Amino acid sequence: MSAQILDGNAVAAKIRSELAEEIVELKKEGCSPRLEVILVGDNPASKSYVSMKQKDCTEIGILGQTTHLPASTTEDVLLTLVDRSNKDDNVHGILVQLPLPQHISEAHVIARISPDKDVDGFHPINTGKMVAGSECFLPCTPAGMQELLKEYNINPKGKHVVVVGRSNIVGKPFAIMMMQKKEWANATVTVCHTGSGDLKPFTRQADILVAAAGRPAMITADMIKPGAVVIDVGVNRIDDPQAKRGYRLVGDVDFAAAKEVASAITPVPGGVGPMTRAILLKNTVQSAKKFHTLL
Repeated sequence: MSAQILDGNAVAAKIRSELAEEIVELKKEGCSPRLEVILVGDNPASKSYVSMKQKDCTEIGILGQTTHLPASTTEDVLLTLVDRSNKDDNVHGILVQLPLPQHISEAHVIARISPDKDVDGFHPINTGKMVAGSECFLPCTPAGMQELLKEYNINPKGKHVVVVGRSNIVGKPFAIMMMQKKEWANATVTVCHTGSGDLKPFTRQADILVAAAGRPAMITADMIKPGAVVIDVGVNRIDDPQAKRGYRLVGDVDFAAAKEVASAITPVPGGVGPMTRAILLKNTVQSAKKFHTLL
């Protein structure tokens, strides 16, 4: 029996619909949520992501402002632009699209964004609050993964969550969120990475297995415990002459084989990706409410 598909598109659409209704009411109170997006350079994937975020904002009534800078932009110019948005009370969320050109320090830029407007959840202050279990903006992808589990009533409490990948964007924060003594968390967590050697002994123990390593189809069916829940965060382009664009997107999990072993699984595309964007919108609305003291 094939696994249940955890449909991120459907859940994200539900979140957007709820936010759209909320924004209508907020605007009656004089609160118009605004997200400032800064894109540096012409990375095709980044341009595509920013375009989708702009479309999402328009759909639900958030004012989405995108500033597109050339790849030659200096770090000082970018930081000055961030400072300007920090000081603008009409801007509630600031997102600098990553990756940045090599001559610009991502750490410097992230640290320059006001923690109160850091709707991506990457600022060191928000990271520290997340570790401490305090209220803060959570990174959008891990928060979206947790929201997806909630929607399908898959409670991590008491379960063994195994995360493959230790990035600051997904692996580390999701592991931290899952080990918190909170609702929809409180799990036992194992984090695997390039220093872990053979992954199979670890992944076979997982009640909830997260693949976030950025390697296509690295998680095979024999690495999954029968009945486990599999969350595939990977988005990898592989050549496919049959595809219209000459390539197709695949995850870090061998989906076709894994869905015959797992009890539930996220597809790629259409799983975690839409949830990431939905949480960005949710964080922006939350920030706007705080700035207008409506919370």
